[in-house]
Amino acid sequence: MLLVPQGSVATTSNGADSWYTIQAGATRGTADVDIFGDIGNGGVTAQQFANDLRAIGDVSQINLRINSPGGAVFEGMAMYNLLKHHKARKVGTVMGLAASMGSVVAMACDELRMPSNAMMMVHMPWGIQGGNAEAMRKYAEVLDMFGSSMLEAYTSKTGKSTEEIEALLKEETWMLGAEAVALGFADVLLEPVEAFGKINSNRMKDFTKMPQAAFQMFTAPQGSTTVVPPPAAQLPAPATLTPDQIAAQALAADGVRRTAIQAAFAPFAGHESLRDTCLTDTACTVEQANAKLLAAIGQATTPTGGVRHPGHITNGNIVGDSVRASLYARVGVAEMQAANRFNNMTLRELARASLQERGIGVSSLGIMDMVGLAFTHSSSDFGNILMDTSRKSLLEGWEKANETYHLWTKKGRLSDFKPTTRVGLGSFSSLREVRAGAEYKYITVGDSGEVIQLATYGEIFSINRQAIINDDLDALTRIPKLMGEAAKATIGDLVYSILTDNPKMADGKPLFDASRNNLFTAGSKLSLAALSAAKTAMRLQLAAVAKGQKPRPLNIQPAFVLCPVALEDMANQIIRSASAPGTDTNAGIDNPIRNFAKVIAEPRLDASSATAYYQAAKQDSDTVEVAYLDGIEQPYFETQEGFTSDGIATKVRIDAGVSALDARGLNKSTGAN
Repeated sequence: MLLVPQGSVATTSNGADSWYTIQAGATRGTADVDIFGDIGNGGVTAQQFANDLRAIGDVSQINLRINSPGGAVFEGMAMYNLLKHHKARKVGTVMGLAASMGSVVAMACDELRMPSNAMMMVHMPWGIQGGNAEAMRKYAEVLDMFGSSMLEAYTSKTGKSTEEIEALLKEETWMLGAEAVALGFADVLLEPVEAFGKINSNRMKDFTKMPQAAFQMFTAPQGSTTVVPPPAAQLPAPATLTPDQIAAQALAADGVRRTAIQAAFAPFAGHESLRDTCLTDTACTVEQANAKLLAAIGQATTPTGGVRHPGHITNGNIVGDSVRASLYARVGVAEMQAANRFNNMTLRELARASLQERGIGVSSLGIMDMVGLAFTHSSSDFGNILMDTSRKSLLEGWEKANETYHLWTKKGRLSDFKPTTRVGLGSFSSLREVRAGAEYKYITVGDSGEVIQLATYGEIFSINRQAIINDDLDALTRIPKLMGEAAKATIGDLVYSILTDNPKMADGKPLFDASRNNLFTAGSKLSLAALSAAKTAMRLQLAAVAKGQKPRPLNIQPAFVLCPVALEDMANQIIRSASAPGTDTNAGIDNPIRNFAKVIAEPRLDASSATAYYQAAKQDSDTVEVAYLDGIEQPYFETQEGFTSDGIATKVRIDAGVSALDARGLNKSTGAN
């Protein structure tokens, strides 16, 4: 797939009417992604998708159009994760059908749009496995693992509970646009479309409850003789049918049942008698026939010589996901799966297994060449598995970092790197009276707000062949985790430097200044009286007013006391005590400032002053804002090309901007006697 210039079209086709493209959008800073057709199984692959997504570079919005019946679970989940964690805003449109893994990929969109006559289908993954009872149990565990990944995607998008989504996934759940929006799977309902593009795919035979409207979206590939009758559920209601129509409806329904049963038995010779029994028994459902087939295969199969019986799953990559699960367990980010045969393998052994299980010969290769091939071969997903493991470790470091700034600062969103002016609290005076028949007047905001601007912070780390051969888990886990912690610490440094460096605001005066009534020096040593005085001063701060208007008090309530660790215990004692400090507990003198604010102790403040402390207004007030590009506060993970012969180099970056918005929601006490 080539990255193409704006306005031109590049197409990769896997059928007469199936294609996939990624190209520059018509609007600057956007990219258009079209997924029309199967995911995996001859359609777009996750590796191809990752390469093309990387090639578009930094964009602020991705426009996804999807018309897909689904496909392989591993490929689809990888594409979902690639989109979900891309820093751009994702706006998707269902151009006909988003079924199975197609619907999962669509869940990565921040905003998903559906015409009222478009359709979505969700269900649990399914497949067919040969082997004994133990093999069946292992296979069921694999299906459960796939199902858990899909559940997480659906619950994250819809906001529904796991139980609610599981109820929808027990069977095929087909939804038109309005129902998908109502259930939270989509966000915006569009006008109906007169005609959708046909999907060139054989996957229509996999669906047992497909409505006739969806059936008409498919065109069978050349050479295919598969015919799926219109489901009985789409025919008129029984109360309005003649006897002949009822008989025709029953015949059509049985045709759907027989077609599905024949498809299930087709790959397994030797079970024709059971197949025919199921076909002739009109009470035997597709689900019951599948259960009987699995039981018959398990009873008749005896594994010998350690040979694994081939399995087929229409929605997954068992080997890749099993290797991933074993590695997750080994580094401690997931539970160990007892039946996973890749458990406790070294990284080198996992690299070899990832190639051998794809039928790639490695017996003639040296260790360095074998590991290098695991990174670079187009059929291998070993590199992606390592990156997923590192990404989990990095995010764990980010989430668990011992930072305090996010407890009291305001979180913001910026769409680009241009300087942006924020209007601070109290910038508006009281509304003016509008007399009967008079015109409303425009308020003057002015340009005195504070400027905030994004900057990029990041580093590169690599996972090379030597690390794999040496089974160096630090390269996979500890280093990314430390980088996650460092990313969050970088934001913390920026935030607290505002308090300690006391920068100048837009009016030319420092953030903390006596003229602002937010800097207290003499007599400000930490005490009940000093805290009360600072609290009172914040509540009496005045709004900016036009000339001739009366100043209006803002009544800003302090919510946090920010102090060095050296003052933490004393601050808690003063604020939390029921009685005034220094008085007898039984004297009946209540503490007038009890629990007026939460104490947040920060070691960075000790490095500046062991006596100075601060008060800050509630979190949604204009104190200090931490803004992220498009609101994405987690670090961005980007694999760098050009190092594939030795391993994978990965860039970790975060785009953030920090600024004090208004001096009136903050004050400082130097702690002087």
